[in-house]
Amino acid sequence: MGESRTGAVTGYDGRYLEAKRTVDDRAIDRRVRDRLLDELPDAPRIVEAGAGTGATVPRLLDWGVTAGEYRGIDRDGDVIDLARERRAAECDGDPTEAGFRVDDLCVRFEQGDALAAEVDAPADLVVAQAFLDLVPIDDALDAFAAMLRPGGVVYAPITFDGGTVFQPDHPADEAVVAAYHDAIDAEPGRDARAGRHLLNRCRERDGALLAVGASDWVVYPPYPADERYFLGTILEFVEEAVAGSVDGADAWLDARRRQLDAGRLSYVAHGYDMLYRP
Repeated sequence: MGESRTGAVTGYDGRYLEAKRTVDDRAIDRRVRDRLLDELPDAPRIVEAGAGTGATVPRLLDWGVTAGEYRGIDRDGDVIDLARERRAAECDGDPTEAGFRVDDLCVRFEQGDALAAEVDAPADLVVAQAFLDLVPIDDALDAFAAMLRPGGVVYAPITFDGGTVFQPDHPADEAVVAAYHDAIDAEPGRDARAGRHLLNRCRERDGALLAVGASDWVVYPPYPADERYFLGTILEFVEEAVAGSVDGADAWLDARRRQLDAGRLSYVAHGYDMLYRP
């Protein structure tokens, strides 16, 4: 499923996906976002790959996208159920047979493989947030191009690019982070440096890279909203990835959890936002 930057070998619970919303909101590059909005028609058809809990929907509404069609696809049926429930309530949507409607925007969520999805009509926009480090980049770009109308665009915000920092410094940082990234790369289709590789592939393929910007996750105390839980889950991802493979990893994890409990742990993960026209 999507909506994860750094989970190497595990799934993502709904609380984690909801907790990361405030982190994502800070990370999104406004210049790339503004270029995206300039490219959209008044009532766009939108498909989101790896939609997670559907946090893109209220974000689109906040950005002024209040008409058209949104279709969110995710492999995880439980997460899709949560998306239907939470986003309809949050957006005060009117129920429809397939989802809900808010203003003139029709919203629906469905379980499935976004790279194998068929579209009833060509889309104006494919959103792939924190998704392209989870799947082969060229396969995804080919699938997205097949969904889009001529002139349609792919918006890929918060694409992880292999920069992971925890603070304060710890002697085992370099070994732990290297093993963490190696575990991501060991998963079929995964890429711990997807951001830079996506940048290169968009420049090499037919089409046009319309905008690119940095979109770093930055979490620091005092932790707003549910970001303490978010950061604790990141530590679980690291633990699962490096268990038994790094000398000193247990001591590193113990120290990081004590720092989190004491409100002293900070975290940065580097990524890119990109807007690409196939």
